[in-house]
Amino acid sequence: MGGDSNRKGSRRKKYVPGLACIKFSPDDYWSPDEAQRLYEGSRHPSLDQDTIRFEDCIQGMERMLPNTVDLVVADPPFGIDFSGKEAVYNRNQDLVVDSYQEVDADYGEFTERWMALLHKVMKPQATAYVFSGWNHLEDVLRGARLGGFTTINHIIWKYQFGVFTKKKFVTSHYHVLLLAKDPNKYYFNKMEHYPLDVWDIKRKYKAGEAKNGTTLPLEVVKRCIVFSSKPGDLVFDPFMGMGTTAVAAKGIWRHFFGFEKNENLKHLIDERITKITPGEEYASLEERIREIRDEARKKYPLAYKVFLKESGGRIDAES
Repeated sequence: MGGDSNRKGSRRKKYVPGLACIKFSPDDYWSPDEAQRLYEGSRHPSLDQDTIRFEDCIQGMERMLPNTVDLVVADPPFGIDFSGKEAVYNRNQDLVVDSYQEVDADYGEFTERWMALLHKVMKPQATAYVFSGWNHLEDVLRGARLGGFTTINHIIWKYQFGVFTKKKFVTSHYHVLLLAKDPNKYYFNKMEHYPLDVWDIKRKYKAGEAKNGTTLPLEVVKRCIVFSSKPGDLVFDPFMGMGTTAVAAKGIWRHFFGFEKNENLKHLIDERITKITPGEEYASLEERIREIRDEARKKYPLAYKVFLKESGGRIDAES
């Protein structure tokens, strides 16, 4: 009898789907004041932080010192005949800047060269998010392997961008490789209870806004940064394009550095970076938890009721 009683008493509470998601809070988080202090107190003396150099990234990385950057966000050229102005993309051609430059060498060799140099400039705890279409994914995977990286995740970024097709499925995803220099040391800040390796994030364009044909959404880049860096860290982008990585980093208390070959983009990049104030996109822990709970409330209404009961209704009152 005693044994049965002990077993009954030690039973876990009934599992409620979504309850852990609602209760989730990140292990690492900094108040806005703490994040600002880290940002203002951090210095990366081996390079001019918060700058973009207009030169070839391979030549630039050859001159960079080893173990310099904390995080990499890299969206290399597609390796296809593309300008972003093609009629099938349903864009105003006058608003797409003449900026896209294709690789003028063997794509596989080019990839191996820049990824080997990337490994050199990364700190031991650093990671890299490398974007790739399906057409050259094999080259990127090979470049990562030969460069000494360990693949932590193969992420699928799902969004609708493919043109109408008759004899094949419409392309509607992009590959994002999360690579670690040292698989035993890399930094990862779990910002959600159950972060999936499929990201459903749409592109957002403002009407009448000049753009690069291949600009990444700000939310995609921010997601990479918040999961894999700390305030004050240096985020490196070897293919800056429209400067989205710089804008995202500056907005959430990170420093940036990178390269871009096309000087036609300089005035647009400078304008985008100047418009954003350091830290203006940084969310407090309370704001992030509220966002998590709002999403969970819609997805798991029963779990939210259990959560309210356990909290004595205080959460709704605080909201």
